[in-house]
Amino acid sequence: MLAERWPAAHITGHDNSAEMLDKAHVEHEGPTAGGGHLDFAHADVRTWTPEEPYDLIISNATLQWVPGHAERFGAWVAGLRPGGTFAFQVPGNFDAPSHRLMRDLATRHGLTDTLRHDDAVLTPQAYLGRLADLGCTADVWETTYVHLLTGEDPVLDWVKGTGLRPVLTALADEPERRDAFLDEYRAALREAYPAGAHGTPFPFRRIFAVARKEA
Repeated sequence: MLAERWPAAHITGHDNSAEMLDKAHVEHEGPTAGGGHLDFAHADVRTWTPEEPYDLIISNATLQWVPGHAERFGAWVAGLRPGGTFAFQVPGNFDAPSHRLMRDLATRHGLTDTLRHDDAVLTPQAYLGRLADLGCTADVWETTYVHLLTGEDPVLDWVKGTGLRPVLTALADEPERRDAFLDEYRAALREAYPAGAHGTPFPFRRIFAVARKEA
């Protein structure tokens, strides 16, 4: 999508997963249709600092996994050219029933430190303040998407691929304990998100920010 928007751009995607990078090298790397180039490199977002000026730095659904990520904003904004943009999106649903129930269960099952807490992301107001402090003009907003999910336990299936992953990893070698957790969580989710005639409505709030460095 970035290559379509800026067809002549040199775009680098960063990841800390060798498997993901190998897949990206094979499937996406190389010249783009508009004369630009797309490549990929290893980086850890917790320590990454731009080594050259960028017109745009963008992060999608990553920073919620990084404690204290807002402390990195200064280095990233410093790595922008004058007039450049830093943009990111993070889920803002850590106070939703899906995540509150998950944390409550984790506490009862002795997994308190396994999950991110409700401060995994900042409020939109806090992000705006952080970016303004760095001299940026910023737009920060939130949108709640109501997904209509299908299946017997669609909300559980959804979180298995996202927020529940640390629990499943922690209990990978304890199948009975894992199954007990899932059974209890499944029942709680069915009550919190009842199915309707056309599926199970699942509200999902996301926070967006677009910050522009002074030209």
